[in-house]
Amino acid sequence: MDGLDGRYDVAGVDRTIRRPPNVRRRNLARSRGLAGIFAGADAVVDLAGDPDPRAEWKDVRRNNLAVTLNVLDAARRAGVRRYVFASSNHVTGGYERDEPYSAIVAGDYTGLDPDWLPLVGTNRPVRPDGAYALGKVLGEAAARWYSDAFGLSAVCLRIGTVNAENRPLQPRHFATLLTHADLLRLVEAALTADVRFTVCYGVSRNTWRFWDISNEIGYDAQDDAERYRAE
Repeated sequence: MDGLDGRYDVAGVDRTIRRPPNVRRRNLARSRGLAGIFAGADAVVDLAGDPDPRAEWKDVRRNNLAVTLNVLDAARRAGVRRYVFASSNHVTGGYERDEPYSAIVAGDYTGLDPDWLPLVGTNRPVRPDGAYALGKVLGEAAARWYSDAFGLSAVCLRIGTVNAENRPLQPRHFATLLTHADLLRLVEAALTADVRFTVCYGVSRNTWRFWDISNEIGYDAQDDAERYRAE
């Protein structure tokens, strides 16, 4: 999150041996050695874990779930004010098997009007589309429990498609793209909002998006993937 530098005093935690300055080396999947790792921190942005939506359950359980629970507990013990969880759009990915969403992700807009799409909001039941998504569902539930039981303020972000190219690479991305600039807006909103607990979708203001981006944190998406359509 280089875009936060200058406005926030940012420190990182990573398991990699080769790491930039101001990043401590820890394996967050192991609870040993995490005591005090967030001492003095006002907020924790949890981006850790295997990001592969095709990850198998054994890997999700051993890595992603362990990381989420360890980070939550370490943040709670350190008295952190705000926990921001990188959840995923895949927690409701099952809806993409249904019309009209299945057509949109295939790039077929025949007979569809983007202004009349039934948006998938956070009030809909979760429909995880795989083991990775199930791990994120459990992560959201854990964040809710830590908020209720321990008073840790938590914001769960159901992040859309973020890639290094910062543009759509397949038809689905015209609906699901989250640009780097909007990602920064999303995280800043999550850090500063006056909420105890909330879940919101993190996607740009794409013409064909099918997630409801109304939210409690003041996130105001600015970009639209359609600008890449003619390229």
